Amino acid sequence: MKKNDRRARTHASWIAFCLHRISGVLLTVFLPFHFWTLGLALENEAALDAALKWYEAPIFKFGEWLLVFFLALHALGGIRILLIEFRPWKGLRLGWISASFGTAAIVSFVFLITILS
Repeated sequence: MKKNDRRARTHASWIAFCLHRISGVLLTVFLPFHFWTLGLALENEAALDAALKWYEAPIFKFGEWLLVFFLALHALGGIRILLIEFRPWKGLRLGWISASFGTAAIVSFVFLITILS
């Protein structure tokens, strides 16, 4: 391993890259469960109601908050990538990375407040 490899992995752009990929994988894992629940609505109303009642548990509320956080993080990370690809950049734009993460956090906390009240 080269000496500068470790420094590159602590760079803000690399961390933003990793968070974007991880959030994408986690959203992909969530989708089959989401489609399964939606499929219950096609079967009958009682099956959907039973699943939705099960989802009222606190662990699922926390998971719902994480879902919104990762969705916002992934969307803003994608916008950051589009800006990098289509705009002339000179050096690292740490502000864009921080703004993406901060906005994702704010959106998810607003959602958390909404579901808790």
